[in-house]
Amino acid sequence: MAAGKYNFIIEQGTTFVLNLQYKDSSGESVDLTNYYGRMQLRPTKASNTIYLTLSSSLNSDGTGLNFSGSNGNLPPSSGSIGIYIASCTSSLLNFDGEAYYDLEIYSGSAPCAFTVRLIEGQVQLNKEVTR
Repeated sequence: MAAGKYNFIIEQGTTFVLNLQYKDSSGESVDLTNYYGRMQLRPTKASNTIYLTLSSSLNSDGTGLNFSGSNGNLPPSSGSIGIYIASCTSSLLNFDGEAYYDLEIYSGSAPCAFTVRLIEGQVQLNKEVTR
């Protein structure tokens, strides 16, 4: 299955929340138990520069990928993935134009873990004025 395409805007200095529902071809929620996630923002797809990395190991401010939805109260079997970027983390973003991202989930051991790219696209940063 090809990754879905989704572009979005992050408003610098605010809390960003995006909830996804991962379903199989018959419309059933995919059980995310024993899965992990990773997502990066880069200036180009081929760039070595990373603007932001998110994972299913949440940062102390909650920033990351929560497989129980952004509010953390759904079971992993619900197929819910919350992308959460705390305001203190988004305030540190400082890029012009667009960045590229993709979100992958994986299960198993590196380097050959079972991996699915769920979504990909472009991100714009709407810079804040009030700081």
